Amino acid sequence: MLKRFAFVALAFAAPLSAQDEVMPAPAPEYETTDVVLHTTMGDIVLALETQRAPITAANFLRYVDEHRLDGTVFYRAMRLDWGQQPNGLIQGGAQNDPARILDPIPHEPTTLTGLSHTRGAINMAMGDPGTANGDFSIMVGDQTGLDADPTASDPVWQNGYAVFGHVIEGMDVVEAIHAAPIDPELGEGWMLGQMLADPVVITRAERVAATP
Repeated sequence: MLKRFAFVALAFAAPLSAQDEVMPAPAPEYETTDVVLHTTMGDIVLALETQRAPITAANFLRYVDEHRLDGTVFYRAMRLDWGQQPNGLIQGGAQNDPARILDPIPHEPTTLTGLSHTRGAINMAMGDPGTANGDFSIMVGDQTGLDADPTASDPVWQNGYAVFGHVIEGMDVVEAIHAAPIDPELGEGWMLGQMLADPVVITRAERVAATP
């Protein structure tokens, strides 16, 4: 009888008012710094995750502030024929130019930063974890397979690639670079056929002035 009484009481309880409803917690906000890449095909504006990926973001900002990316190029467009189109990534940067590159930086895996290789994400190119310097990639579509996977046997995939920001303006420019003509004879190994016939120049990279 007690259980039945409780059920009846609940059935006739007053509905929750709008004030009583449990509202979802607002999404946390993290510190970012905006950078614009001026290219010969248009501008790309990036929000760098200076709070969640401080080492990787600071490294990229140093390349920007010291003008080490000025005059470099987007040279690669990897195109994938699965998933929502267009799909793949574009890659650019210092290309191991000894006059431009800085020392490699410690790796910040996505399992640490909470970031992911979603559309518009920017990561550091690398050979092995801890070897990234001045080359980077921008995702044209979701590439979450590049995130860290602690269950993988290969150390590269255990650590994944380091996401440190995302495009906030200019994805149309990213897609235009991705769609630019390819030279089928350029590139080595699995990168054969992924090199742009006419690399797209990054004429200048700079911080976006904060609005008052």
